[in-house]
Amino acid sequence: MKKSYLLTAVLAVFALASAFIPQVAQAAQQVIAFVGADNLAMFSMLGTTLAANLPRAFELGERNHLPVIASDIIYEGAAVGLVAATGHARPLTAVDRFAGFAIAQADNSAGAAAAINVEVGECGLIELTVTGVVITDVGQPVYATDDNTFTMLPVGGAFVGFIKRFVSTGVAVVDFDADCYRDPWAAFTVRESVAAPLTLDIEDNGKAFFVTADAGVITLPAVATPVNCAIVNAGAFGTVLVSVSPNANDKIRGPNLAGTNDKDLLNTKATAKRGDFVTLAVGDADGGLVASMRGTWATEA
Repeated sequence: MKKSYLLTAVLAVFALASAFIPQVAQAAQQVIAFVGADNLAMFSMLGTTLAANLPRAFELGERNHLPVIASDIIYEGAAVGLVAATGHARPLTAVDRFAGFAIAQADNSAGAAAAINVEVGECGLIELTVTGVVITDVGQPVYATDDNTFTMLPVGGAFVGFIKRFVSTGVAVVDFDADCYRDPWAAFTVRESVAAPLTLDIEDNGKAFFVTADAGVITLPAVATPVNCAIVNAGAFGTVLVSVSPNANDKIRGPNLAGTNDKDLLNTKATAKRGDFVTLAVGDADGGLVASMRGTWATEA
């Protein structure tokens, strides 16, 4: 007999006996108080365990078959996205969840939604043209703004995977896994690229700023206007100096950074890597704090 059936039977006998024997009734109340009525109730749902073999359908490999949206074509090699509102597959757009790459064309131009499926490769290695990729970008995340446009910038794109190998200028092998890999910047749903000096305000809380131009300066408001955000170097190795500038009466402090009033926090250009960052948090009357950081950062001399 299954353990769940045996336990259910014991409980049933216990309940029947308690109806006629006061001592058993009292003991039952103590058991319920100790174990909890909700936990005991769960045992009544345990009678569905298998009593015989049940063959199931298993899928092997790294392929998936997804229903296609109405009136569209997904071409072989296209990045495939899932429509959030319906779950249907389509040629990827920037707002979609990446689902893999189309193994073969799926022509649903004359069909209703889900009339056909598209076969996708969900994981693997693929050679792609990636805007801005250089030889020092191995391990960096890759994003797609449509089904055939790939970039290193995490702004306005869907996360695809990571650079596995540099091939040539603008070409790389990308390691992708639609089920398991996650965007390293997923915690920041509001992202902006910064190519010119920018002064932050209260509405910039919770954002991630990706600095793409050399000598990019991001100025913080006075400490009375707190800003919690991430500031990220989005340039290739050694090409972009990022400066985080406090208010004249404030300083920026953090790990091994005592801070000095009106002195910038600098991501040293000579060793700056794509993806170096600081996350800023509310400090005290002296200025903001660095909650976390990656790369070489120093206070301006």
